[in-house]
Amino acid sequence: MTIEAPSTSLADAPVYDNRAAFADELIQLARRDERIVAVCNDSVGSSNLTAFRDEFPDRLINVGIAEQDMVGVGAGLASSGLIPFVCAAAPFLTGRSLEQVKADVAYSQHPVILCGMSPGMAYGELGPTHHSVEDLSWLRALPGLDIVVPADRRQTRDAVRQAVEHPRPTFIRVGRHKVPDVTVEGDRLVRGRFTTARAGSDLTIIATGTLVSRALIAAELLQAAGLDARVLNASYIAPLDVEAIADAARTTGAIVTAEEANIAGGLGAAVASVVGQLESAARVPLRILGLTEFAPTGSTDFLLGHFGLTADHIADAAREALAHG
Repeated sequence: MTIEAPSTSLADAPVYDNRAAFADELIQLARRDERIVAVCNDSVGSSNLTAFRDEFPDRLINVGIAEQDMVGVGAGLASSGLIPFVCAAAPFLTGRSLEQVKADVAYSQHPVILCGMSPGMAYGELGPTHHSVEDLSWLRALPGLDIVVPADRRQTRDAVRQAVEHPRPTFIRVGRHKVPDVTVEGDRLVRGRFTTARAGSDLTIIATGTLVSRALIAAELLQAAGLDARVLNASYIAPLDVEAIADAARTTGAIVTAEEANIAGGLGAAVASVVGQLESAARVPLRILGLTEFAPTGSTDFLLGHFGLTADHIADAAREALAHG
């Protein structure tokens, strides 16, 4: 589905915390479906589950700071026919309990909804221990686990709804760093598919999560320079939209990927794997933007700039890729 390019720059648009949309949608669904429960690791506040706990005190399980137990409890609830939303700060949900995610969720195919709260570098000054920039790399290695990265509050709500409508092992990256709306009301996520946030024929920018709005602003900058940039919103990292990547390589002159994550094994690596297996004529120049090292101390906006994850940097990478095409 295609979204028309915004008439005014997203740089001036209001921004929102996706956790608020997540919490509100979860409560609305829970009012209609008694199977929905929440599990957390002493993170009721940071997971935005306070209102859920107050309305459904018997349907929230707080295991304390015990992430491995938390995932195991979620798997047990799922095996009993419930729909557990297992919520925790993304670095601890994925890092501390990776074995349980592998064995109890992905391998066992228990329909647990893993909700990685405040991913990427959303915790800012708390530093690399609290940044979740390795999660896409770790989780992409697990067969049978969906990885969803909503770009705005609408996609966040839709990811929660679809997790209830079609329960399966799923990881949802629930953003804390505020972003503008980049999708159209009523459009729905399609499992394993990117969405076309902006049509274009000269090059393609594939971005995910917080970087989609920045990619769209980069496309505006490129348009002012006479370049027509396609922007793909990689809302699903797994299953991966191989068809959209291959089409971008075959019909545009270069690809730039942008992710608030380590590039070793993340979105860019996934795109590179697809492009590298295409016929030689379709192997266009590719630039991968993301993290390559632990972050210094600073705010989220500072860190995104430090690692070249701004609209200006994305536009520069696109020009450079086209120049070497």
